[in-house]
Amino acid sequence: MITFLSIIALGFFLGMRHATDPDHVIAVSTIVSRQRSIGRSAMIGAFWGVGHTLTILLVGAAIILFNLVIPPRLGLTMELSVGVMLIVLGLMNVVSFFRSQAEPAAQANAVPAAQSYEGPAVTHSHAHSHGDYIHSHAHGHSPEQHPHRPDQTPLSYLDRTFGRLGLYQYIRPLVVGIVHGLAGSAAVALLVLTTIRDARWAVAYLLVFGIGTIAGMMLITMSLASTIRVIGRGRSHRFAQALAMASGLLSISFGLFVAYQICFVNGLFGGHPSWTPR
Repeated sequence: MITFLSIIALGFFLGMRHATDPDHVIAVSTIVSRQRSIGRSAMIGAFWGVGHTLTILLVGAAIILFNLVIPPRLGLTMELSVGVMLIVLGLMNVVSFFRSQAEPAAQANAVPAAQSYEGPAVTHSHAHSHGDYIHSHAHGHSPEQHPHRPDQTPLSYLDRTFGRLGLYQYIRPLVVGIVHGLAGSAAVALLVLTTIRDARWAVAYLLVFGIGTIAGMMLITMSLASTIRVIGRGRSHRFAQALAMASGLLSISFGLFVAYQICFVNGLFGGHPSWTPR
């Protein structure tokens, strides 16, 4: 019993440490950088961990119970999916940043700056919110001149379109976690096989490992959100936009590095691919 409990404890803490891997932190940072709520950031981390655990448990258990062998080319392809995903997440943040920069200029023409019956319309731009949606564009206050209704925002559109799904805003971190689990499941399962001979204990270890990963990622996302709130307190919305841009560029750079290592250094596209699960 003592041995089993020690294995479970080890699995939990190793799962928490696994959550701190650079590719994991970079991936969730691209999502959390646009999130103001600490509670929602924790949920993002939890859903990432759930997706990661599902893949680890399913693929890892199949390797343990059925002695599946992962060919090197397939293993490299699974790891390449992480690099591609990091590039896509980074591009989403970069595109979002440039759209936010172009929005004020594009919408300035929609605000009448001519004389009104109450005097000249003062046109300016500053960050303001419509519920949870924060953005900036040119508008006036004499009288109130706004180029769109409060319900004409991306979040309002998403709420109307996907609101019935309830958890649609957490689908992205869930998918990201699934992809990360796909890349790491073989390595974790093979490591377990070398230390735990009993298949039932090995599968239990994978489950506890996943629970530890969920806990670790929740702590990471909460810490990121708290840091963003403290550093950005009292500053303009441009700080949040710049942070999202920085995390996007970092994600793209790291994703390209991972893809280069897998495709050329490890020979995914060559005649003799080399893959060591880690």
